[in-house]
Parts: sequence; C-alpha cells; structure tokens
Amino acid sequence: MSLEGRVAIVTGASRGIGRHIALDLAREGVHVVVAAKTDRPHPKLAGTIQETAREVERLGARALAVRVDVRDADALDRLVATTVDAFGRLDIVVNNAGALWWKPVADTPSRRYDLVMEVNVRAAFLLSRAAAAAMIEAGGGGHIIMMSPPLDTAPHPGMVAYAVSKLGMTMVAIGLAKELRGQRIAVNCLWPATMIESAATENWGLGSRAQWRTPAILSDALLAVLRKSPEDFTGRQLIDEDVLREEGTSDFSRYRCEPDSEPPRIGFTDIERLIGS
Repeated sequence: MSLEGRVAIVTGASRGIGRHIALDLAREGVHVVVAAKTDRPHPKLAGTIQETAREVERLGARALAVRVDVRDADALDRLVATTVDAFGRLDIVVNNAGALWWKPVADTPSRRYDLVMEVNVRAAFLLSRAAAAAMIEAGGGGHIIMMSPPLDTAPHPGMVAYAVSKLGMTMVAIGLAKELRGQRIAVNCLWPATMIESAATENWGLGSRAQWRTPAILSDALLAVLRKSPEDFTGRQLIDEDVLREEGTSDFSRYRCEPDSEPPRIGFTDIERLIGS
C-alpha cells in the first residue's frame, strides 16, 4: 500500500528515533506533524521541532511543527484538531515520545513515577483516543503505533516504574485494537530486537556501539507495518527484526552501528543488566 499523501503525527520528533521516523515517512510522501516540546535550541540536546520540519519539507513533504507537552491532555486534543484543520485528515499516529527512569523503587520519587506514567502510557492513551475519534469521523481508517514492548510477566528490578508505563502502553494498544475492530483502524506495538543508538543508550550507558543498531531498522519496520491493511493487521506486539524478516529481509548488517559487530538480541528484561555495563 502506498503511503503517498497520508498525514502522520509523530511525537518526540525533534530528535533521535522520532526525527528519523519523521524523515523516513516524508521520503514516502507522508506529510508530517512534528510534535515535541523543544521549539528552540537546547544547550545539551540537538534538534528542535522547526529543524525537523524543515528537513521534512526538503524531502518534498509538507510539515507542521507543533510544540506540545504530551502530559497536557488539552494540548493533545488540540494537536489532533490542528492536524485535521491543517491537512484535512489524519492517517497515522506514532506514540514515540518517552520518559526514562531506570532506578529501583526505593530510588524513585513520586515525581519521577508520575513523569514516566504521564509521558508514556497516559499520553499514548489520550492521543490515541483523540486520534481514533478523528479517524472514525473521517471514515478513512488509519494506523496507531505504540513504541512499546511485548507483554511479559517477568520481574523488572531496577526499572519498575518504567516497565509499568511501557507495558501499560502495550495494554492500551491491544485493548484499543479490539475496541476499534470494524473501524479500519489498526493499533499495534513496535519494539527493537536490540538496543538502538539514541540519547537514551548513550546517556544511560546501555552497552557500547557494538551492541547497538541504528534507528533505521525501527523506521523500516514501522513503514512495513503502515503499508499493511489496518483491517487485517492489528493488535500485534511486534519486534522490528521479526517484521522485516517476514518482509524478506535476511541481512541486517546495514543497521549495525559498528560495521564488524552484529548486536545481540535482548529482551525488555535485559535493559537493567545493561545499565552501566
């Protein structure tokens, strides 16, 4: 299925994985709403919503930079309304914005717990709710993507708050997918098989570049999902490498950060082990 002319909201798109996804969508002819908090240069972090929007436009797609704090429920409703007003439609939502806190429960103050819950699961819930309503009203269907892992019941020591918030996103996805059956709106989860090069892996010391892949693998898997019929491909808990294998990819060397090192697959429970390794 061609993505030409579709309209996507990508949260957390001022930098990192979100920016990479926004640019790859633009290469496919998708118009992109670049949604994030950073609208002016940050002294420690590269990228702003305006910079990503300009890059999208240089690739030939239309772009709209919207400063949004995903913890603000009203702002998320306005984000969807602004998108529909500007483009006349909304086809894709990528819930990419995320907050990290990889510390034991004893070292997790309430404000940090609230942060990961609000930025991760609560924001994904609220934005998906608003987007689904807009998609239903338009009658054209669409795709909602959660950047969250497959469910598991293993313990997550050292990252309990984060695990609750990310696995909560997955619960939202599989429940909403069921609720939207018959509306031509797919809701799926996507998660990397390996660590991905990003500010998070760098700042939290998650292994080395030999253990990382580039964000391109997540973006390529996302595009593969978006090309599928939303009626038939929904409620899935997906891993990027597995998605691409099903599409016929067998050589993943181009995604390596270190050309001579193939990163190992890890599970969600392995993140705690990698912190500081």
